[in-house]
Amino acid sequence: MTARTPSSKDHAKEQPRIVSSAHLVSEKSPELSEIEFGLIIFSHAFNRWMIRCMSAAGVKDMTPVDVMVMHHINHRGSEKRLADICFVLNIEDTHVVSYSVKKLLGMDLVQSTKRGKEVFLKATEAGAALCARYRDVREACLLPGFSGESEENGRFGEVAQLLRTLSGRYDQAARAASSY
Repeated sequence: MTARTPSSKDHAKEQPRIVSSAHLVSEKSPELSEIEFGLIIFSHAFNRWMIRCMSAAGVKDMTPVDVMVMHHINHRGSEKRLADICFVLNIEDTHVVSYSVKKLLGMDLVQSTKRGKEVFLKATEAGAALCARYRDVREACLLPGFSGESEENGRFGEVAQLLRTLSGRYDQAARAASSY
């Protein structure tokens, strides 16, 4: 949907905004609505990519959360606790991650070790090999579209920083909204 709102540079000239909900466009920051729409379509494309990449790597029927959990458990080859996985992936509902962990355990991609009351998770050899195949598919299918130039990498770094900043803003807003 295209909403017509004044440009912040030239209020006299109308500039079309590509947004999902024109009624949410604010004069305070019309660009934020454009970012939100971009995030919506990006998140769906990225989720679809993770599923298809993992399928090409050899495991079908994984959800985006399953893929993220698998990669994080494999990260740096160290053991992870459920709470740490939820924290790093910014997933509030531990049941969602717990369900993914059970699936990954059932597929022998992850192993668990109990020490006291804590359960630690680590990728099995099969899980680590799957992540390596995912990387190979990523290198073959995704990266040819990028130049690898330092200027491009610098822009990606700026976008990554912006996304982390926005994540904090939206988390704070979610806390405020829950008591609104």
